[in-house]
Amino acid sequence: MVSAVIVAAGSGTRMGAEKLFLEVAGLPVVGHTWRRFDGHPEIDEVVLVIRENARAEFEALAKQLSPTKPHCFVEGGDERQDSVGNGLAAVNPDCQFVAIQDGARPCTSENAIIATLTAARETGAAVTAAKVIDTLKEADGIGRIARNVDRTHLWAVQTPQIFSLEIIRNAMAAVREQGASVTDDTAACELIGQPVALVDGGAPNPKVTTSSDLLFVELLLRQ
Repeated sequence: MVSAVIVAAGSGTRMGAEKLFLEVAGLPVVGHTWRRFDGHPEIDEVVLVIRENARAEFEALAKQLSPTKPHCFVEGGDERQDSVGNGLAAVNPDCQFVAIQDGARPCTSENAIIATLTAARETGAAVTAAKVIDTLKEADGIGRIARNVDRTHLWAVQTPQIFSLEIIRNAMAAVREQGASVTDDTAACELIGQPVALVDGGAPNPKVTTSSDLLFVELLLRQ
């Protein structure tokens, strides 16, 4: 059994609005994300980690989407890692693999989910990612170029991040025990020495963080 945990408990403060519920291509951003996983043949259930004060909006969205897979809402925590932990605690007892997804990443392709899940089944942990193609520079303390950064082995990590349930629970337990702070789930795996496979998603998979992202996302969703 494969469970999707959609992390949708952020505040969206960078955009001055609740970015997850900004409408794009006929649905709220998070509605597209939910639909991608609800409609995927490999996903068996969807757990949405939300802010409690947004529950009414999510319940209304559920009525709008009429999802076909079982779903539930779980309250998020203070930090992303806390929200992920709450989501993991809510998955079905029969869950073997869990796909953790940013709620604000609505363009994740079916192929990216399949490829990342396939790699996770082989290795225990895998993440959708894209090779860095821009030229990178390291800055000094006053905003000047200090040196060029070799991008040969650099990847931009995205979601979904897919793990065996046992591995990611052990990794999150290590985060708590060590008092660590992690901004994504692969970093938790590093704490327990768990290798994570990088999977080229093969298609644009942007996260909505600024208003300009909405224009790009709309273009992708209408293709």
